[in-house]
Amino acid sequence: MSEFHALVPAAGFGARMGIELPKQYLDLAGQPMIWHAISTLCACPDIKTVFVVLAPGDEYFARYDWSHCGDKLVTLYCGGTTRAASVANGLLASELEADDWVLVHDAARPCLTQALLNKMIAELRDDAVGGILAVPVADTLKRADAQQRIACTEPREGLWQAQTPQMFRAGLLAEGLARCSNVTDEASAIEALGLQPKLVASDSSNFKVTYPQDIVLAELLLNKKM
Repeated sequence: MSEFHALVPAAGFGARMGIELPKQYLDLAGQPMIWHAISTLCACPDIKTVFVVLAPGDEYFARYDWSHCGDKLVTLYCGGTTRAASVANGLLASELEADDWVLVHDAARPCLTQALLNKMIAELRDDAVGGILAVPVADTLKRADAQQRIACTEPREGLWQAQTPQMFRAGLLAEGLARCSNVTDEASAIEALGLQPKLVASDSSNFKVTYPQDIVLAELLLNKKM
């Protein structure tokens, strides 16, 4: 039977946060931000291994206590200059079977819940392609011109905001990333193969911490969860 594994690309530095410390190591509810995502993935009984792809010179990860993750957590110091490169390098280093499922999750989405994780696996484990967590776009979308004025209003019907995890077969994802290495998420690499990933309805709590003000909201959600 195919196994389930998670992969967390964490070789970036989060330039939009305006800090020198890599974003994934910012303190969040008493732990580094990445701790929350990894802990949720490791606590899922369906997931056999959680691979964390770090920059080759990462000096931060080993400073923290990961003993609660047991043997499930595996660190790979092979991160690339882009997210796609880190995922591709991680897949190669992990030596997974082609039919194994891989759930790629952002280190900067610390509020992922077991309920969403279980829902995703249940909906996709028998799917021919795989899919992603996502939420329908609720806000009105404006396209700006060069002067940062509204050029037009974009229709939001049928639009979804992609989240993670994004869950695909290891072999298929590796093939997609090899063919299209400039993508910003895994689903785009699968789409480049002519396939249509499934959208699994998520919620807005599984947001990506991108700007400094996002830290406050993430802490509120995590403290409530604890």
